Amino acid sequence: MTASHDAGSGAPQAHGPEMRRLRLLRRGPCEAAAIAIIAAGIFMLMQPFSLTLYGYSFTTILAGTVLFMIVSKIPE
Repeated sequence: MTASHDAGSGAPQAHGPEMRRLRLLRRGPCEAAAIAIIAAGIFMLMQPFSLTLYGYSFTTILAGTVLFMIVSKIPE
């Protein structure tokens, strides 16, 4: 066997970069990132400084909403 096993569970344990990747792909951090993207889009919509940011605000909000809908389907 190439993967190490926990003595009690018999399930393989992830090590190194695999563990970090799994930690980042959990539902909680991904939902937080999607909410942050939505909040950035709302900020872009309401700021009075740049017409370019205002122009991309709807796209940013839409991308954050789609990401949130996808991430909310991931089991915990």
